[in-house]
Amino acid sequence: MANVTVIGAQWGDEGKGKIVDWLAERADVVVRFQGGHNAGHTLVVGNQTYKLSLLPSGIVRGTLSVIGNGVVLDPWHFRDEVAKLAGQGVTITPDNLHIAENCPLILPFHRDLDGLREDASEFKIGTTRRGIGPAYEDKVGRRAIRVCDLAHLDDLDPQIDRLCAHHDALRAGFDQPPIDRVRLKNDLAEIAPHILPYAKPVWHSLGEARRAGKRILFEGAQGMLLDVDHGTYPFVTSSNTVAGTASSGSGLGPGGVGFVLGIVKAYTTRVGSGPFPTEQDNEIGEFLGTRGHEFGVVTGRKRRCGWFDAVLVRQSAAVSGITGIALTKLDILDGLEEIKICVGYTLDGRHYDYLPPHAADQARVEPIYESVEGWSETTAGARSWAQLPAQAIKYIRRIEELIQCPVTLVSTSPQRDDTILVRDPFED
Repeated sequence: MANVTVIGAQWGDEGKGKIVDWLAERADVVVRFQGGHNAGHTLVVGNQTYKLSLLPSGIVRGTLSVIGNGVVLDPWHFRDEVAKLAGQGVTITPDNLHIAENCPLILPFHRDLDGLREDASEFKIGTTRRGIGPAYEDKVGRRAIRVCDLAHLDDLDPQIDRLCAHHDALRAGFDQPPIDRVRLKNDLAEIAPHILPYAKPVWHSLGEARRAGKRILFEGAQGMLLDVDHGTYPFVTSSNTVAGTASSGSGLGPGGVGFVLGIVKAYTTRVGSGPFPTEQDNEIGEFLGTRGHEFGVVTGRKRRCGWFDAVLVRQSAAVSGITGIALTKLDILDGLEEIKICVGYTLDGRHYDYLPPHAADQARVEPIYESVEGWSETTAGARSWAQLPAQAIKYIRRIEELIQCPVTLVSTSPQRDDTILVRDPFED
């Protein structure tokens, strides 16, 4: 049986939560492999709605859930999210939730620095101010405090020296006092018992699961266009969001990634700053945002909305090696007489079939649109091709042609069962 890696193929917010939940029911293990609690996944299970930002989506079904080493973990948020889900009746124990021992921690001064930078700069990246970027900086700077360090707090002073040497200088530039070392150590001692019971060598347990033939589902956060290398830099997140990160971010190895399922909205949205060639700052954008309830799960920020961009999704599919896509929110387009698809760009008289890498060029490209006929019937709740209007099927088929990647499944509402399965990723 194939493992499955689920990634967003646009700028995030594509509806990964529902798809992961739908797949998690048949998975034996669900793994988060990058990002932090800047992710936002909404799961609708029966009459209950769960909003997750750090925990793997499998946890609400009792599936073994793993937070890999590629994630940066805010231990206080972890404690609170576990408590919130427990209040909704979800059982969470060290038996069904594991955290990589080598997972770096997000600390209070990371959150401080994130907010200070956003407030001070005229060049707004649009971060969630949750300390994700600064925590990744400390990881690659080899000064991070990790989960395993919580079991060795008495030996932490040399690492704190390195952190303070770096951060105190940055804080001074913002007229902020130095890090309170005593408070930091006390805070870590207070939170350690909430984290350490979950700490495991997840690379080892995932290897055992793979050898036993168990189905492993890798759950990505954000979207490919926010990848720190391949996204719309510098308006990106601070981790690699492409499918290959499932390997480095979990310790399983590149052969374990399996079927790569890219999640794609039937239109395009983006939260925060950065280029967005097909953005519709008009009645169409308002229609999509209102009908699609386009507000960020984590921040509540209103999402920018626009037409489907086949150029960007084709680029995402190529870079991430996407095997098939899950097309979500098709029902939001119901009732539109005309639907547009971006099939290329022009810039200074030159035609592009990809998004150029420089931010200034990305901001100036002009989309080339192809118009397709809409449909008046509803697609909401459809669970088979036969229940879809003919024009909706034509729209899906045209998207497949343009992105050079097949549709694996179609989602027609937030309800998990309102899904049309074309090809089972776990059986591939």
